[in-house]
Amino acid sequence: MSNSNTDNLNCPVIAGIAITKNKANGLCDHQSQLTMSSREIASLTNKRHDNVCRDIRAILVALLGGQDSDYVRNSNLSYLTNQHVSCNQYDFNNPNAWEYHISRRYTEILITGYDIKRRTAVIDRLYELEEANKQPQVRIPTNKELALMVIKAEEENERLSIENKTLGSQVEEMKPTVAAFDRIATKTEGSMCVTDTAKHLQVQPKKFFQELHAMGWIYKRTGSHHWLGYQDKVKQGLLEHKVTTVSRSDGSEKIVEQVLVTPKGLAKLSQMLTAH
Repeated sequence: MSNSNTDNLNCPVIAGIAITKNKANGLCDHQSQLTMSSREIASLTNKRHDNVCRDIRAILVALLGGQDSDYVRNSNLSYLTNQHVSCNQYDFNNPNAWEYHISRRYTEILITGYDIKRRTAVIDRLYELEEANKQPQVRIPTNKELALMVIKAEEENERLSIENKTLGSQVEEMKPTVAAFDRIATKTEGSMCVTDTAKHLQVQPKKFFQELHAMGWIYKRTGSHHWLGYQDKVKQGLLEHKVTTVSRSDGSEKIVEQVLVTPKGLAKLSQMLTAH
């Protein structure tokens, strides 16, 4: 079964469906009226094609008048029959390769004169093609639409490429922080002394004290053996001081300050040491 149109001479016939050409957009699409080709009817009924064509012309003469020769190789037949019958050349290398495409109404009129088996074969095919034609048809995009699709695809690829580069940069920026926290041997809670901090950062305590002093984190008062944190590091929450009262052997007491590294300071030091 096929779609009938006066402009379908240059369109293909696929599995019994004639694809007609839409003048508005130059595309081949399926129309609402289905037609069956004389060649397919000949195949279904096991009749010679020229005999089927003769039967179709006999119907046209009876319904429309005129002579048999009026309907031979007549490309204007679709106009004359109000889209019910068209005559098309299916092989342009063969001047005798013409066939008819007839509507369901004309197909039913045609097979009325055939025996039961032949009528059944054609009717079954009509139902089959009608069911197939109910399926949504895929419209072929125009060249302009294809070009726009390509442009959009290229823009999307460019956007994704930029995003990937941005994410890559962010990952690179995060690597020192990740590596810094990996240096911490165990999970810490609260502040800890410098010696314990050195152990968590997997650094020798003596060397760690020297590095903190060189980086401007801790210092000693003149004549004192105790390390203290610089005030700016305390304000930043990196260091804090623990005040302890110690009893002397003579029974007197003295106040001792001990510098502690906060969790924030631990993370900062870990990142700084990793960077070095």
